Amino acid sequence: MTPEEFRAHAHRFVDWMADYMAEVESYPVRAQVKPGEIAAKLPTAPPEAAEPMERIFDDFQRDVLPGITHWQHPNFFAYFPANSSPPSVLAEMLTATLGAQCMLWQTSPAATEMETRVLDWLRQMTGMPEGFTGVIQDSASGAILCAILTAREKATGWGVNTEGLKAHPPLAVYTSEQTHSATEKNVKIAGLGLSSFRKIPVDAAYRLRPEALAEAIEADVARGIKPICVVASIGGTGVGAVDPLRAIGEICRRHDVFLHVDAAWAGSALVCPEHRWMFDGIEYVDSLVFNPHKWLLTNFDCSAHFVRDPDALIRTFSIMPEFLKSREGDTVIDYRDWSVPLGRRFRALKLWFVIRSYGVEGLRALIRKHVALAAEFAGWVEVSDDFEVMAPPSLALVNFRYHPPGVEDAAELDRLNEALITRINDDGRIYLTQNRVDGAYVIRFSVGQTTTEHRHVEGAWQVIREIAAGL
Repeated sequence: MTPEEFRAHAHRFVDWMADYMAEVESYPVRAQVKPGEIAAKLPTAPPEAAEPMERIFDDFQRDVLPGITHWQHPNFFAYFPANSSPPSVLAEMLTATLGAQCMLWQTSPAATEMETRVLDWLRQMTGMPEGFTGVIQDSASGAILCAILTAREKATGWGVNTEGLKAHPPLAVYTSEQTHSATEKNVKIAGLGLSSFRKIPVDAAYRLRPEALAEAIEADVARGIKPICVVASIGGTGVGAVDPLRAIGEICRRHDVFLHVDAAWAGSALVCPEHRWMFDGIEYVDSLVFNPHKWLLTNFDCSAHFVRDPDALIRTFSIMPEFLKSREGDTVIDYRDWSVPLGRRFRALKLWFVIRSYGVEGLRALIRKHVALAAEFAGWVEVSDDFEVMAPPSLALVNFRYHPPGVEDAAELDRLNEALITRINDDGRIYLTQNRVDGAYVIRFSVGQTTTEHRHVEGAWQVIREIAAGL
């Protein structure tokens, strides 16, 4: 493809992208295809001869687009948001064009130095105290793995990396019953085994109970098991619970246990000073992660991981083959030593574009709008005769269920709500996901897409009531 051919195709693509952003609301939110339907349209063997870009792009629109769930749709209320924005998309175009592999300072100095600077911007924006250093990971799951591995090495004097787990006493990791499954998965990846994983009970607000954590740690110590890490949550996935960092931190300090905080979704809300109560006890935290790719208009992937002791993180991951040595040595940061992958994308560029394009006040306004819309939705549920809120609303997250008068059997209520969410998502106008709260089947309503307005939330409530009435 010549530069002029590229220019022509790029103009057509950008026109399509702009139209898509303007018209995404016209699509069904969730892909309305059956399993195997897209694969059936794709040839089973690769083409021997080159095909024209016009045909490839036409096939994309005809065969691929129907199988896309539109995460940027303003009626996307499922999971947590993965919102994007025009400045972020423009930055990604530049990133793809540059094609830089940013594993070392030397392989792209601007990528390294911009990452250092914009992560400190994020630290300041969220009110995080000085003393934390940031790095961009691919996901909060990746940051949790980094935390568990660092905790494992610190607790064993960096012995596991050298001698393996067999040379050390059994280790234990603690988290709440509400914490994301990534913690459990990472305990397995770290080689600790699920026998090392402890789920701590929660209180009536679904927060980890510090007294139960203390009891679990003390019981393990008495059995010769070494506690190494606690993963606390700010905005847990299920109901958005916020664990009490101060009480947890005091326990961790007393027992010399590494404290990591998973704030993947809710951490973005810390740009608003009124939500910084969630940070009470931050002085006890060893590392923390939140995802600008969830709620700060920066498209996936961009996960902000902050550590208090970067030397411990680097010592856990660093390895120095001859081909990675550089003359700059310790005078620069080489982020390839800060995470599991060696290769790194220029992810800081889109964050730089977003923060500069919207400003801190613009990002605060977006968060506040979403929180207000969720609060209004919760109010409609609360005054309804046939719906009920099932957990305290958290920021922009509401858990509720359909509860028509006269139906009190728990199994029947579960069946009704499962049928309701299935019909809602098959309908295509809005997209929701399910949860369990105290054993009951409930529906999660998460506000957070870039273009979601009051009319979309109000319209979603109308769709929910309409479909429920037809059950």
